[in-house]
Amino acid sequence: MKPIIITERLQLREMEAEDAPFMYQLFNSPGWIQFIGDRNIQTIADAKDHILDRYISMYDRFGFGLWLVELKNEQTPIGTCGLIKRPNLDHIDLGFAFLPQFHGHGYAFEAASACLKYGNEELKVEKIIAITIPDNQRSINLLHKLGMQNVGPAGLPDDEVCILFEPRDR
Repeated sequence: MKPIIITERLQLREMEAEDAPFMYQLFNSPGWIQFIGDRNIQTIADAKDHILDRYISMYDRFGFGLWLVELKNEQTPIGTCGLIKRPNLDHIDLGFAFLPQFHGHGYAFEAASACLKYGNEELKVEKIIAITIPDNQRSINLLHKLGMQNVGPAGLPDDEVCILFEPRDR
């Protein structure tokens, strides 16, 4: 599949059903479970269904979504990053998750920066926000590095623990 975004070290592309083994691993990684939540993905078939139901359907509806992040030279999948249209948020949300062995290499910053640029310049999104839980210090640090600030609780139904990040005034 053709990449949507290419950076110095990464390429981001739409997920396909064939990415289910990787996504099974990511959905069940300790960081995903702790900071994003258990999606009850028990098998690779569950991961495939989740990709079809959530990711591919969002591409079809909005033309964007969470993309698979790969190391450009090896095409090794390392995580996901992209833009999400959540029904309970007023603005497009930046989301990202990476396998633990790829933390600390600047990949999340590289991918997230490219997604913000793509959203603003190509998709003409007026405002991109992000949410995370207060305990996810790695994500909080990344969002600050991306020029976002904590503006308080996200106000999501049944999820009072999320905090909302918006771009700093420019």
